[in-house]
Amino acid sequence: MKKKSLAALIVVIALIGLLTFVVFNGLSIGIYNFRPLEGIQQGLDITGGVYTVYQAKDTGAEEYEQKMAGTLAVFRTRLDSKGFTEATITRQGNDKIRVEIPINNTSQMQDPNEISKYIGTPAKLQFKEPDGTVVMEGADIKAARAVIGQSGSPEVSFTLNDEGARKFGEATSRLVGQQISIVLDDVVISAPKVESVIAGGSGVITSTDFTNESANELAMQIESGALPLDLNEIEVRSMSATLGQDALQNSIFAGIIGMIVLFGFMIAFYRVPGIIACVTLTLYLDLVLLMLGSVPGVQLTLPGIAGIILGIGMAVDANVIIYERFREEAWAGKTLRVAQKAGFSKAYITILDSNITTLISAIVLALYGTGTIKSFAYTLMISILVSLFSALIVARSLMRWTINQNPKRIGFFVRKNKGGVIL
Repeated sequence: MKKKSLAALIVVIALIGLLTFVVFNGLSIGIYNFRPLEGIQQGLDITGGVYTVYQAKDTGAEEYEQKMAGTLAVFRTRLDSKGFTEATITRQGNDKIRVEIPINNTSQMQDPNEISKYIGTPAKLQFKEPDGTVVMEGADIKAARAVIGQSGSPEVSFTLNDEGARKFGEATSRLVGQQISIVLDDVVISAPKVESVIAGGSGVITSTDFTNESANELAMQIESGALPLDLNEIEVRSMSATLGQDALQNSIFAGIIGMIVLFGFMIAFYRVPGIIACVTLTLYLDLVLLMLGSVPGVQLTLPGIAGIILGIGMAVDANVIIYERFREEAWAGKTLRVAQKAGFSKAYITILDSNITTLISAIVLALYGTGTIKSFAYTLMISILVSLFSALIVARSLMRWTINQNPKRIGFFVRKNKGGVIL
């Protein structure tokens, strides 16, 4: 039993050490490059950026819910087309939309003011006849893409829904040889001439002036320029990346100092169990960072860091409860093995109850919160689940294997005075 426990102890500690190295330094194997920390999406308050809140003008509009969903989808398309893939778009209440856009290296726009201007002017797309009659609107567009035509030149291909196909077919049958203007927010962005009847629900726009860039821009404007709802911008704020990075660096520095002090206290006060607590807390931090870089949709924000720190506190609290129970059993004269089993058994329900109640609160925040509140909730949920695993499973196994090495050396696990009485 002693040799098996020692082997298991060495293997688990080695795996934790390897995981720590991989999380913080990455790992390259052939063509595979695994770097968990680089996969962590940083939120608006860390990278800097802009957020804005829109409010629907008319909540009594026909098919309001469908139009609200369409508006959210349009925002997503517009932002993705500009490289803002980490932007978050959330609905607030019945009539508001909140858009948060972190600035990162993939963003085509780096200036928060430029970003605010781009997302702050919701567009309305219309196709108009020469006399100004509206043929169809952006809601009739299914897709638009920049393609290379048979001549080798850029073109814009578009497809319409059934209603749009009917409207466009009727209009083009009357307007062959004339222009149909594409108007975005009362500004003509293109005025192609109708060469033939377009009755199949799809067509192409050609121009001798098209470049790859301009064709892509026009396709993006056609596909995502229109908003199903009329919106008012009621709030807009920007945050500099410098401020966010300073806050992040300060938070990391404070976290390192806190962990060092915490490790020192646990080892000094609990001896070998304190060392085990430090190992499990290291594993806890590794797994949290790994999940932050792997779980889709989770962003690291300053409130999210607070959620991680709160999770560390709960993980430490779980270890303290376990080792206090263990020490009480040892004080009662039980052997280390019996004290370890009894200590974990008595602490199990207390730890589970406290973590589940906090987990329920985090789930509610994740479901109904927005922005940084949601980020806090996600990181707190991850932290709670990982802390339960590290405290109730990993710490228990490490404690049992360690005791098996020398179950009679009580002084390694609890303090004694000179007379041999356990303190």
